[in-house]
Amino acid sequence: MTYSKKYLKRSALALTFFLASLLAFSQTFSKEQLLGKIKPASDTSFVRIDKSLTTKPDIYLRKEAYNAFVEMHNAAKKEGVNIVIISATRTFDAQKVIWEKKWIRADYSKFSPAQRVREIMKYSSMPGTSRHHWGTDIDINSLENNYFLSGEGKKTYEWMVKNAGMYGFYQTYTNKKKSRTGYEEEKWHWSYLPLARPMLEAYLQNISYGDLIGFSGSEFAIENRVIEEYVKGIE
Repeated sequence: MTYSKKYLKRSALALTFFLASLLAFSQTFSKEQLLGKIKPASDTSFVRIDKSLTTKPDIYLRKEAYNAFVEMHNAAKKEGVNIVIISATRTFDAQKVIWEKKWIRADYSKFSPAQRVREIMKYSSMPGTSRHHWGTDIDINSLENNYFLSGEGKKTYEWMVKNAGMYGFYQTYTNKKKSRTGYEEEKWHWSYLPLARPMLEAYLQNISYGDLIGFSGSEFAIENRVIEEYVKGIE
């Protein structure tokens, strides 16, 4: 019996990511890691993303996620698809800056505080609840869904839907046709599942609303069920 090179590569990748998943499930993750209270630049679990693969300087991913992305990027490149990281790991403090800027923006400040949380969280996470804290998630190419509906964007998205799973990456926030809760669809947001899955389980076991403090509107996290509806609101 003979096997094609493509089949053998798929099998090798599947084994690699299966082993990565087993290793990740054997790890323990601290509250600081789960909440993004980290310093990726000085953490040996993280690696700086090569400037040829990103639009931003000095951004990081966990090593396993980065290595998988490089494999995926190179495979896509061979088929004329260019996948570029525009956002990766974000610390609690970085997410807080994004959140606080939106909190006082005129188009959000017209809402009651509880409603303001829901409006911001259509596309942005509360500090302490973002998957980007974990170093497992990336945003690619554009932060506009429309970009992925035509031209190069459509080609990229279709390639990702078809192939990204081979490298461990999955679209986290799909459309809500299956009654998914939380964030709106983000065609640009992809998660490295072998690490993100055990980190999500660790988050749900170890993080409570008492940990979500230190930013505007934090007192409305419980009312908006941000852990149940948003952190768990994935495909």
